[in-house]
Amino acid sequence: MQGIWYPGVKNVTNNRFQDRVAIVTGGGRGIGKAIAQGFAQEGARVVVTARTADEIADVAHEIVLAGGEAVGVVCDVSDEANVQQMVGEAISQWGRIDVLVNNAAANLPNIDLVDMKTDAWRRVVDVNLTGPFLCARAVLPTMIEQGSGSIVNISSIGGRHGAKGRGPYRAAKAGLINLTETLAAETFPHRIRVNCVCPGGVETEMLRMIGGVTPDRQLMTPEEMANVVLYLASDDSSAVTGTAIDAFGPTHPLFSGQMMR
Repeated sequence: MQGIWYPGVKNVTNNRFQDRVAIVTGGGRGIGKAIAQGFAQEGARVVVTARTADEIADVAHEIVLAGGEAVGVVCDVSDEANVQQMVGEAISQWGRIDVLVNNAAANLPNIDLVDMKTDAWRRVVDVNLTGPFLCARAVLPTMIEQGSGSIVNISSIGGRHGAKGRGPYRAAKAGLINLTETLAAETFPHRIRVNCVCPGGVETEMLRMIGGVTPDRQLMTPEEMANVVLYLASDDSSAVTGTAIDAFGPTHPLFSGQMMR
């Protein structure tokens, strides 16, 4: 497809997550779906969550058909009761939680703050910032009891800088980077690592919704972001915690106006 960057990166199937349990929020499509499938390919038992039942059921079914283990749980991450129920089902199903990926996100088309409705602001901030807090708080007692765990938050290139028309999304994603550092500091004594990924432009439905997909724009694939997340969640990154990794690919400001050859 024209405008998408294909550098030849592929998932490598191994057993980095054998017998581990991973929760992936926003796992019904895009980056979340690729992350859930990546964990399953590497041996994890995956809890796929999102608000849309059909999407997470399809992802879980695909994982099972490919020989993996997965369960789909409907969950609105901004709802405290939903989150508690989702985590409870994960523990009931498999008895532990080793990885939490806070990927669920909400965004809006361009709108200046002066025209922003309060409910719209709250919805975006609730999903992108309060949701990761609620999910982390819900899984941490289990991880602390285990004496191990990894949390990976999905922020954004937009979390690094503000921009016209992107107020609630970018403010929440910036807050998520700070939340990552806070959680890392608080859970360090319990051997729990907390990190963050800041993706640049990725070919997703959300990017299409806000008008970020154009024929001449080079984008990354969801699988590329999944590879970064799996690294941070695995023992391969045992020396990394409290860190936000920029994964901007060809949308890095350094490459503005340049095309891959």
